[in-house]
Amino acid sequence: MILLYTVIAERRQQPDPNRVDILSLMMSAKDEQGHSMTDRELRDEMMTMLLAGHETTASAMAWGLYWIHHLPEVREKLLQELDTLCDSPDPTSIVRLPYLTAVCNESLRIYPVAIMTFSREVQEPVELLGHSLKPGTLLGSCIYLLHQREDLYPQPKQFRPERFLERQFSPYEFMPFGAGVRRCIGQALAPFEMKLVLATILSRYQLALADNRPEKPQRQNVTLAPASGVKMVLTGKRVHQQSLQSVYT
Repeated sequence: MILLYTVIAERRQQPDPNRVDILSLMMSAKDEQGHSMTDRELRDEMMTMLLAGHETTASAMAWGLYWIHHLPEVREKLLQELDTLCDSPDPTSIVRLPYLTAVCNESLRIYPVAIMTFSREVQEPVELLGHSLKPGTLLGSCIYLLHQREDLYPQPKQFRPERFLERQFSPYEFMPFGAGVRRCIGQALAPFEMKLVLATILSRYQLALADNRPEKPQRQNVTLAPASGVKMVLTGKRVHQQSLQSVYT
């Protein structure tokens, strides 16, 4: 906590408009009255990103590893795509891979780590889907139920990354990080981390599920995590297929 305040103080003393990291962007943001965020507000947001995203991102990665190795056809397609990269790809090239993105999105859809959004309080009388809502009423959105709607996701229990290649879903149809102005601040960082970690592991190592029984979700407070933790075994190292092709051609 003290370290964060130190970094914030250093940034205020030496502002750099060319910086594009999260802290710099938040420091440059202003509200309707033209006020910037206070040191405490910046500290709170950074603590949220550093700590609140730890377990949630780890659970999302665990689900990704499970589905990739539970369904051989998914793993094969993903490895073929990863093999199109060079030996030392830059992060931007990795996060732009379409099938990797689809696999991560489908992992977040079928078992979203956050089951529900935080509640919203009605500020003035409004009618929503035929229901009259009075000021003070608290509303909560169930992300899990939204992602299980058959009109949006045919065969919702089936893990099928292709659905994200076939259709562009709106922010209110696919919302693993919530939606609106109060959506999760880690919406950009978490998928970025997830893609880089999964791509790195799959490119370098051969893994297998220690137990082929279907993994079940288990609620942990407001999150949805794999009940058994997705136990895996390392079966060997993987050689980049593009490198092999260059050797033999």
